[in-house]
Amino acid sequence: MEKIKKTGHFLATKMKSKPQIGIILGSGLGSLVQHLQIEKEIPYHEIPNFPVSTVKGHRGSLIFGKMNDVDVMVCSGRFHYYEGYTMQEVTFPIQVMKELGIKKLIVSNASGGMNPTFKVGDIMLIKDHINMFPTNPLIGPNDDTMGPRFLDMSEPYSKKMLNIAFECAKELNIHVQSGIYVGVTGPCFETPAEYRMFHIIGGDAVGMSTVPETIVARHRGMEVFGLSVITDLGIVGQVENVSHEEVLKAAQIAGPKMVALVAEMLPRI
Repeated sequence: MEKIKKTGHFLATKMKSKPQIGIILGSGLGSLVQHLQIEKEIPYHEIPNFPVSTVKGHRGSLIFGKMNDVDVMVCSGRFHYYEGYTMQEVTFPIQVMKELGIKKLIVSNASGGMNPTFKVGDIMLIKDHINMFPTNPLIGPNDDTMGPRFLDMSEPYSKKMLNIAFECAKELNIHVQSGIYVGVTGPCFETPAEYRMFHIIGGDAVGMSTVPETIVARHRGMEVFGLSVITDLGIVGQVENVSHEEVLKAAQIAGPKMVALVAEMLPRI
């Protein structure tokens, strides 16, 4: 908590507004920043106690600004368990967001689609997740002033925001899917057998992030909306070679749809 408060105090001195909505951008989805009216951008390495993004396709800065006339706080680039960070470090930005008054969180990611109806470039609205990480960011002593020891996860992703997203997508004529996101450690892409297993247990898309951030956001009482850009396919009989460069390219192509959807949602949530 001491680190959270120190970082929050540092950032509060840089803020011109008081946003209540936070956004976390995943691999290749940084194009949203181009549509921001940026008030202040701070590289992660200049922020006390903040980790630093080490993955290509992540800008690595915290941005305060406006999108569609709504004040937002944007993490352009996130931190991953596979980078060697602890779960507490991965989710530290969420704790700081809460300290600064963020009440609603939008998380985005690039993921592999396992649902046979999915195509590369689709946007999947996340309605639930399966945690396949070997740990949980809430393990350890619990501070009851921050959240409950035993967290209810019956609604990890806000049904209200999900319904608003469907409405906005329909108005914008953007085709969206919905499904369950499986969170894994990475950094390997999945084997055909792993894709098959994750689909059998109920997953529609799989990725290496999002789940830890969502857990901590819910622990801190924040509402969460999540969306995945399907950048590759792990459908039975259709598993092909995939690289990080191909994932970034697919995410960048699909990015404008995600940007349009989020921009339309912001004033309504």
